[in-house]
Amino acid sequence: MLELRKVSHRYDRSLVLDQISLQLGEGEIGCILGPSGCGKTTLLRCIAGFESLADGEILVRAETISSVKEQMPPEDRRIGMVFQDYALLPHLTSLQNVMFGLHEKPRRLQADIAASTLAKVGLADFADRYPHELSGGQQQRVAIARALAPSPTLLLMDEPFSNIDASMRADLGGEVKILLNQLGTTALVATHDHHDAFALSDMLGVMDAGTLLQWDSAYAIYHEPASRFVADFVGRGVWLKGRVLSSSEIEIEPGTAHGTMTHDYPDGTDVELFLRPDDVVHDDTSELQAEVISRRFRGSEFLYELRLPSGATLLSSVPSHHDHSIGEMVGIRIQTDHLVVFLLRE
Repeated sequence: MLELRKVSHRYDRSLVLDQISLQLGEGEIGCILGPSGCGKTTLLRCIAGFESLADGEILVRAETISSVKEQMPPEDRRIGMVFQDYALLPHLTSLQNVMFGLHEKPRRLQADIAASTLAKVGLADFADRYPHELSGGQQQRVAIARALAPSPTLLLMDEPFSNIDASMRADLGGEVKILLNQLGTTALVATHDHHDAFALSDMLGVMDAGTLLQWDSAYAIYHEPASRFVADFVGRGVWLKGRVLSSSEIEIEPGTAHGTMTHDYPDGTDVELFLRPDDVVHDDTSELQAEVISRRFRGSEFLYELRLPSGATLLSSVPSHHDHSIGEMVGIRIQTDHLVVFLLRE
């Protein structure tokens, strides 16, 4: 459905996007994940046709829509876009906002299509409401309905949950994914939040400073990150010094970690292993003891920061019925399936 071939973009003389390549299949949802200023929004704007390319080309269904030599006008691309602030017109109702993108169709047909699209996003009863009468999640759905009403080939969404209350974000992400899947819509979403990206994506890319560091499934990005930056950005964890014992074993202070290694290193190589909170398991019978130096209650779990005898620290996610005080010694063990390993930094 969508293919980017070595896409680059410059702003004045600064390289904002650098040789970005990716593919997104029909009906798939892709996410571009990265910090503010990494180029996510610029990439969407290039696909939509609002920015020109310095190099490379963009294809939709094997048709070139952007290259250095030719630029299809945005209105001819059949690409819908949901902006970060939703860009709803405050003086129009939900129905009228959705009709706004259908101005080329007969008035009666506009209303029918808009009403049908609002029903698809679960807002049939809110057609006469104005934006200020809607919740953040409802405003987002109106914006999605407006983008979907013209039946676009591709939907682009820029930070779609940034204005949504934190308690609603996870549910909305799941609902949006179900909706887009039901409609068979191909979408590319830009976000800085890895939770949003995991909730939505079939394919996930991590960007930094205009470069796409990895494009893969969300599972592979999490368990097999291509770089330290990717590992750190898609979830909390700590780096521990270790030594390779075999193709599936790393010796670290808490013991031997077992699993599939992300990179192959010879036995005896000094490395660093990235341990996430769910890799460190509470075990009262373990001989390895660690000191609780901080704790954060999260309802169903505690996130503990633990100090090992050497002074190195670990994070551990533990069910909330294990209630330990700061300064208390607790038993732990390492339980890994994937070993995220990189060479030891000097």
